[in-house]
Amino acid sequence: MTEQSWSQGELLYAGKAKSIYATDDPSRVMMLFRDDTSAFNGEKKEALNRKGRVNNQFNAFMMQKLADAGIETHFERVVSPQASLVKAMKMVPLECVVRNVTAGGICKRLGVPAGETLDQPIYELFLKNDELGDPMVNDSHAITFGWATAEQLADMKRLSFAVNDVFKALFAQAGLLLVDYKLEFGVYEGRLVLGDEFSPDGCRIWDAQTREKLDKDRFRMDLGDVIESYELVGHRLGIRFE
Repeated sequence: MTEQSWSQGELLYAGKAKSIYATDDPSRVMMLFRDDTSAFNGEKKEALNRKGRVNNQFNAFMMQKLADAGIETHFERVVSPQASLVKAMKMVPLECVVRNVTAGGICKRLGVPAGETLDQPIYELFLKNDELGDPMVNDSHAITFGWATAEQLADMKRLSFAVNDVFKALFAQAGLLLVDYKLEFGVYEGRLVLGDEFSPDGCRIWDAQTREKLDKDRFRMDLGDVIESYELVGHRLGIRFE
């Protein structure tokens, strides 16, 4: 497929903040980043100006960093200010969460204080199911209920930590703490490939010195300057938003 032949087809899926469209190539789909923002399983919603454009460019930059490190992703290229061409994959219905610093859900579940730097990152699995509130699961659940194979689960964990090695160092060089993040994977031509997105919508990012929150927690907690904070993180990483 060339850029000239690319065209948007029917809507295949609409999530909380992104829409997936068919293209004239069945092996590729278009991922549109909308301005919609939500939190607390969709209970809090708002459209934030520029969000789709910022997250599209942020994600493209991060996916290229992973490609440079030899980690395959579904990302192909940016095709419009708010859209990117990606591989069409069968997604695994699990979220892989890596935690470098305690924050959010793990503090509530385990009663640990927020802001503690972990000696080694924690890896967790969650079932993607809005109605159930994305419950935490383990390998045994995933294998028994057919959500993923043992081999896929091992690859997901290995790749999640490989991503952490790349991004934790990248953020540290910019004076930022990559507190935690989620990843999603899919199957493309029989192999496991990183999908979805990597943007401040799906991770926690703090200033390394002040611990100021620079991610979607600004929306969750009504701190303001949500997109401005996304752009600040991007600029510090070397992203030049258009």
